[in-house]
Parts: sequence; structure tokens; C-alpha cells
Amino acid sequence: MQKLVINGGKKLSGEVTIGGAKNSTVALIPAAILSNTPVVLDSVPQIRDVKNLRSILKDMNVTSEMNNDVLKIDPTNIQFAELPSGKVSSLRASYYFMGAMLGRFGKAVVGFPGGDDIGPRPIDQHIKGFEALGAHVENRHGQIIITAPEEGLKGAKIFLDMVSVGATINVILAAVKAKGTTIIENAAKEPEIIDLATFLNNMGATIRGVGTETIRIEGVDTLRSNNAHTIIPDRIEAGTYLSLAAANGGDILVKNIISEHLDAFLAKLDEMGVNLEVGEDSIYVKPSPNLKAVNIKTMPYPGFATDLQQPITPLLMKASGEAMIVDTIYPKRVKHISQLTKMGANITSENDLIFVHGGAQLKGANVSADEIRAGACLMIAGLLADGQTVIDHAENILRGYDQVVWKLHCLNADVKLIGEDDLV
Repeated sequence: MQKLVINGGKKLSGEVTIGGAKNSTVALIPAAILSNTPVVLDSVPQIRDVKNLRSILKDMNVTSEMNNDVLKIDPTNIQFAELPSGKVSSLRASYYFMGAMLGRFGKAVVGFPGGDDIGPRPIDQHIKGFEALGAHVENRHGQIIITAPEEGLKGAKIFLDMVSVGATINVILAAVKAKGTTIIENAAKEPEIIDLATFLNNMGATIRGVGTETIRIEGVDTLRSNNAHTIIPDRIEAGTYLSLAAANGGDILVKNIISEHLDAFLAKLDEMGVNLEVGEDSIYVKPSPNLKAVNIKTMPYPGFATDLQQPITPLLMKASGEAMIVDTIYPKRVKHISQLTKMGANITSENDLIFVHGGAQLKGANVSADEIRAGACLMIAGLLADGQTVIDHAENILRGYDQVVWKLHCLNADVKLIGEDDLV
């Protein structure tokens, strides 16, 4: 177990550069096995999830090499392997190997996916999509066994009962080499899905309509990578640092941002009275002395992202008045609340509503990061608090935040990580 030790209450300033999007990366790495040639990904975040996915690639005899933020993946000698539940259960995004292996081999055996415990996240829409393409899906002793018919997968029209990023990505991965046309209706619109489609199209796929609710895929026989793919900036990491900057009093420049990906989030900052200077690919946060409370409702993209409801919470604590948060995506995403109260926060949860009362001065405490975004929330709170905060299970923060300790040092934060960091 790793601990993040924070000596807070210090004014921060400086610059921080956002890394590649975690939620793109965890789909692009499984997608790489669909290529008949080596793949190069650029702007890969140095996070624990990448290390775990590379370990799964190794089990399939796929070599990978990471040099700074460049990841080279060679699937030319790939071998089919059943993915053990131990590795898969620790990383929910590993379920993208279902669609990728189905597209590559016509079969997949994957342990039931895990990841952060933030409430139920069923994979029924993924299964519905695979079955529509002609696959047989069986759940046997906690393993998902997916088998395409002898003649291969065939394109189909698939209507997702709910907007699901995971199901949209998995169906794309399975359908990209299926025979004929696949149409996904009620598809998710996230920028990370557009990033995945760009990567696949550059390898010879024919995917149209990403970013809208209807995606059309014309199956192709082979995919070949010819150029390195640069991953888009991580909008969740960007929002986290913007929240930190605003809560700490400004004077921080956040670089490598696509501001259009943060429209709903930036609108809330503006409503709160945060003084932002939005550049072409950066945002400068200026001192904002009079913050006011706002209500937040998370929604599928382009709405306010569920992954940002926890990181914005410490900023809401600095505002005057009462704020209310409704998470329509993961209503049970409330594990940070009990930890924040240890630090003196005036925050409560009732009937899936979160109420944040501003004005309380936070004090350092021993807290636990039980999942990625709760950890980010506690990290920001610790930087604002008087005294020392120790965050247990800091490895969860490292799952989703690129070089977080080094980046905080760039802002003159007094933080250190205790415990072995084995990301390299």
C-alpha cells in the first residue's frame, strides 16, 4: 500500500502540463491487438492502468516497450490466451479485450471485470452488442466466454438501451473487422471514442458518425498501422488541476487542454465566479476571491462528467452557500464524503444527493483513497488543509493521474509518496 503525504495550507503557483487521456489509453491498448503491424502510441500517460494492460498483452505474447510517453506495441506474434480473472478484476477497462479479442480471434475468455467500486456497472449492453453481431456469450464460473460463429461476425443494427461508453467502445472493437455494416444507435459521444475511431480509421477501418448518437461501421479484412497515434489530452486530469488551481487561489497555468472537451465543467466554474483566461490549448486560473455555490448534475457527454464531481467538491467547499450534487451516472459515488468529514468538511449525502456547505477550514487527517477520483478529491483537500494529510491507498490515485507527485512539485506543493512506485 502506498501513502501520499501532503503538508497543506500553502499557496501554489506555476505550470502543469496535462498528459494523454486515461480513458482513451485504456481502449487504445486493447485496440492495438487488431493491427497486423506494430503500433506506436504517443502521449501515453504514465499511470498504473497502462502497466496492468501491458501485463495482459504479455500474456498474449504481445511485446510492448514504454519510453517516456511513447508506447510501442508489437502484436505480430500474438497468441490467443484466456485472460485470468486476477489481472482483469483489478482493472475494469480490461473488459475492452472482450471486443478486441473477438475481433482478432473470433473468441474471447475474460474474467469478470473489476476496477473501482462505485456501484453497479453492468455489462449487459456489451453482451447485447456481441450477440447482435452473431456471437454466443456464456457466463461460466465468473468467466465471460464469447465465441463467434464459424462464418465470423456479421454487421448488425444495435440500439443501446442506455448510453454506455464501455459498450460503445466494445462493439466498435468487435465490429470493425466483421462482415458488412454495423450501426450503433444511442451511442456514447465522448471525445475518447472519437480518439479510438481516429486511431482505427488511420489503420484502414471505416467508422463514421463518432461524436453523434449513430455510429456506422463498414467491416474491413485487415488493419495496419502506418503512423504513430497521439492520444488526446485527459479532460478529467485537466478538470482536476483546474479545480485545484481555483480552490487554492489561482495563479496556475494548465497546459495541453482541449477546452471544448470541458465545456460543461468550465461553464460551472464560470457560474461560480472562477476567473479563467482560456487560451488556444491552455487555461490560466487567476485569483477568484468571491466564489459562490452552484448545483451540479452529472450527465453523459457533453454534460458534466461523473469523473469530475469528486474533484470539484473541494472547490465547492471554498464557495459561499450550499451546493448540491446529483450524480445520475454513478449515484453511489460517495466514498469521499466520510473521508472529507474527517478533515472538518461540512458535507453530507442523503438519497443519492450530496450537499456541500462552504466556509469550513479543512484540517489535515489520515484518510483513504478507495478509488481514483475520490483520491483526487482528497489530494486537493489535503493541499488546502492546515497541517499534514496522509492518504492511504494512494496507488488508486496513480491508476489515473500521470506523474502526479512530480506535477504537484512543479506547483511548489509539499507532497511525497511513501511506498514503492513500480510504474516504470
